[in-house]
Amino acid sequence: MSGNQHKVNEVQRILAPVGVEVVSVSRKIEELQTEDVHRLVRDKLTKAFEAIGRPLFVEHTGLYLSGLSGLPAGLTQIFWDKLEADRFVKLVAGLEDAAVTAKTVLGYCDGRQIRLFEGSIEGTVPLVPAGPTDFQWDCVFVPNGHTQTFAEMGPAKDAISMRRKALDQFAEYLKTCEGVR
Repeated sequence: MSGNQHKVNEVQRILAPVGVEVVSVSRKIEELQTEDVHRLVRDKLTKAFEAIGRPLFVEHTGLYLSGLSGLPAGLTQIFWDKLEADRFVKLVAGLEDAAVTAKTVLGYCDGRQIRLFEGSIEGTVPLVPAGPTDFQWDCVFVPNGHTQTFAEMGPAKDAISMRRKALDQFAEYLKTCEGVR
């Protein structure tokens, strides 16, 4: 479930080659406001399953700034909505440490159990945003070993992103489930 078309497109690009068809459901779920991302994803997943009533997955992707002791974590959307790109990079530039981890926690519920999958990637925040600014903080995240932000990479980011890592684990899990049936 996601109302973010950029996220839906990315998930579809990553899962289609492994035979997983993604049907997007755009329904607003009131998110628990907490830095505990596992709790946030479980809560969102439970609410989504109650609303939809069939197997589904939700995800939360956040930034964990070393210079802010791991914040904003589960509060990344609120943080981003208040600061946006220019103020975000200025804030990070004022910290002693510009290192950041981008992490996706994906939750899947089949009606019987909940499974969580995680992917993360280390990076830094540049001094100025770069690339398109329409996919939230992609314009302010440069993965280690690269010189471009996720926004500048475009779909090439799919090969290395935190979402890719979580989705790969999820796809592997689905393959094992198919073998059991």
